[in-house]
Amino acid sequence: MYKIKSHVVMTTTEDYIENYVDVPKFLGYCKKCDSYGRNWSCPEFNFDAEGLWKKYKYVYIIGTKIIFDKDMINSIEDKDSVKKQMEEALLREKKVLAEKVWKLEENYPGGISLSAGSCKLCPKCQRQMDKPCIYPDKMRYSIESIGGDVGKTLSKLLGIELQWAKDGKLPEYYTLVSGFLTNSKDVTIEI
Repeated sequence: MYKIKSHVVMTTTEDYIENYVDVPKFLGYCKKCDSYGRNWSCPEFNFDAEGLWKKYKYVYIIGTKIIFDKDMINSIEDKDSVKKQMEEALLREKKVLAEKVWKLEENYPGGISLSAGSCKLCPKCQRQMDKPCIYPDKMRYSIESIGGDVGKTLSKLLGIELQWAKDGKLPEYYTLVSGFLTNSKDVTIEI
């Protein structure tokens, strides 16, 4: 079906903000998304996104490649099947990854994980019903929701180019990007 390959890199948040964060630009992209204002992990926020980055000295970026088998890529040819296969793989791997980055928070108190994309803990986010998040202890913001350029992060820091499904075919791989903000320079990440 697929295999997983992870890459981890650490940089200072000062460097990351300077080279990879553009809150207004990515807020503009977020406004075009269906989750904007409908998911507690998505803008608009009641805090300064750049200020969140600045609370920490280091950011560990975790790129998780979901590499699809060639047989699988060649056997799925219609857009609906491609979409279903990608959604299933992404949801499954996001859950696994979330558990691992939450564990980092336990091992390195004071740090905070950044999720791979928007929160999917609930089938329908409580924000859509003007209710508070029911999992505030687990809900996390994604790199892009607080202004980080995931595409540039992948290519420049991890040497990975984004791939997308096209022409009704699965890509060779799909990449999830998560992170960990911390003041600790010596974080061990076993992904």
